[in-house]
Amino acid sequence: MKVQGANVFITGANRGIGLALARRARDLGAAKVYAGMRNTAGFSEPGLIPVQIDVTDEASVQAAVRAAGDVTILINNAGIGAVKPDALDPGVEAQSREMFETNYFGVVRVTQAFAPVLTQAAKSAIVNVLSSVTWLPAPFLTAYAASKAAAWSYTNSLRQTMQATSTSVLALHVHFVDTDMTRLFDAPKTQPDDVAQQTLAALEAGQVELFADDTARAAKATLSSEHALYLAPQPAH
Repeated sequence: MKVQGANVFITGANRGIGLALARRARDLGAAKVYAGMRNTAGFSEPGLIPVQIDVTDEASVQAAVRAAGDVTILINNAGIGAVKPDALDPGVEAQSREMFETNYFGVVRVTQAFAPVLTQAAKSAIVNVLSSVTWLPAPFLTAYAASKAAAWSYTNSLRQTMQATSTSVLALHVHFVDTDMTRLFDAPKTQPDDVAQQTLAALEAGQVELFADDTARAAKATLSSEHALYLAPQPAH
């Protein structure tokens, strides 16, 4: 799936990974780059078309589809994160509901809304931005990790569903990226521009999964091992 000439829609594109992806798509020659965000006020970036979208609101999502009815690449990037001390914290249930509404149901909602548009194209693609914490237990990220694990499972089912169509599905797995969401974490971080470059290169190469850093690669590689990282993770940062 070539980015050049494609019409790309990216959720959560006002900053971080989303903005880096939008800029990279523009630089690769995308015909249109729709930058989806909850609040478009004050957003000004050459070559990017701001579109209001709240992935937790069905009416907002449907309005975005009407505004960008020619999309050929959808990138589900919008996400939220928060911490609690551990898995037994009384606030984990409420926090889980909040995480799932954006990080899981948001992906489902946006994907289903854009699917009729995507499948009309001769060639199209969906990219879901996931996380290595799917396989790396970190008690302080219990709710976030669960929502990303659910999104990974949905992505795998979606890939199978779309096999009979023109739409490919790419899962991006990444550990900590140097964005506002991780600013309080003292740990090695990948740069958003590097993630964006890898992601769109993987899309063009026809990959179905991308592990954008050493931590994500190591976590996935141990899944079948007796000493899998999800059973004996490294100390959380």
